[in-house]
Amino acid sequence: MQTSSAVTRRHLSAALALGSVAVLMVGLQPLLLGELLAQDHVSLEGVGLVAMGEIVALGLGVVLGDLLRSMLNLRLLTVTAILCAAGMDLVTATVTGDGPLTAARALAGLAGLAEGLLLWGAVSLIVQGPAPDRVAGVFMVVQTLAQALMAAALAYLILPDRSVHAGFVFLGMLTASSVLFVVWLPGRLPQQPDRQLDTSGFRWNLKQVLLLMLVFMQLSAVGGLWAYLEPLGIHAGLGAHAAQLLVSAMLFMQVLGGCLGILLVRRVPDYSMLATAAFLLAGIALGMYITADQGVNVFLGLCALFALIYLMLTPFQVRIALQIDPSGRIAGLIPGMQLLGCAFGPLLASQWVSGDNAQPVLLVSVWLSVSALCLIALLHRCAVNRRVGVVGEI
Repeated sequence: MQTSSAVTRRHLSAALALGSVAVLMVGLQPLLLGELLAQDHVSLEGVGLVAMGEIVALGLGVVLGDLLRSMLNLRLLTVTAILCAAGMDLVTATVTGDGPLTAARALAGLAGLAEGLLLWGAVSLIVQGPAPDRVAGVFMVVQTLAQALMAAALAYLILPDRSVHAGFVFLGMLTASSVLFVVWLPGRLPQQPDRQLDTSGFRWNLKQVLLLMLVFMQLSAVGGLWAYLEPLGIHAGLGAHAAQLLVSAMLFMQVLGGCLGILLVRRVPDYSMLATAAFLLAGIALGMYITADQGVNVFLGLCALFALIYLMLTPFQVRIALQIDPSGRIAGLIPGMQLLGCAFGPLLASQWVSGDNAQPVLLVSVWLSVSALCLIALLHRCAVNRRVGVVGEI
């Protein structure tokens, strides 16, 4: 990957590392929120609210960071944000209840303002570099690998012998230790190449809106199921510790799926891949609902397939975005839409759960995946009509 002369590889490495720390909790939500639920610190309905609060706040941090990038010292902002985020992790270890936990995790996400800015900057560099579809896949794999290693450490070393509070203390200590990367950052984030391009001719069109809606809907389907994975696993017959290990195993499976996506993105038609993924995600969620009482083996197999498909989506989404808008502006919005989708899914799912029954979450995921499939059909039709129109003009 090539960067501008103002951005060194050391700067980019620090940005990727801090960006991975910023989204660490997104991958650990099923594990830690599941433990909060098991220990009666949060209700089943509250799981979706807590999951939504942090991800929305992180996405808001990306937007605010972009607005403030030229006004504040990046190193000072990063140190402040890291310490605040670590502090809110420690606060989470001491509070109980849906409202206090939602507020604590939302503040933890908002405190990640600088990390959100660095994540946005890293994505901007990826979009402007060579093979952005594949590099975007690599970035997702690196993030998920970090989440998988953290989940394994929590499931094997921390949660079995200690309460869930120890997990948040560990997360806070890890977040605080990332302050070491600050020395690799520039004082201010340099102007990115995409900001130097003439974008005066940029106009929104239906294809761009449909693509962003598609990304939002697909990640909503994934996020709604992902946030409730541990209670779903326990309902299927898994023990509490086995459900924790399942989260770690699925994250490693996602790494494999991301690698497959990188390999397939130039070999498989984009729309066909996204349509197949939407169809399979709907089938997986429906299969989990129908076979809830058929034993854990069926559930584990469906979980493995779900994890394999999840991370394969990003390279194809980025590739279509660059076809629709070669300037990269739409591709740069994809991570934000993914975050919002991951937040909306748990929020919507939380409205359908009652008591200890999380099974309706699966039907919500099915509905969202079917909606995504319809959006893919509309987007593909628009793209085909556009190509036919161009040929007719020639």
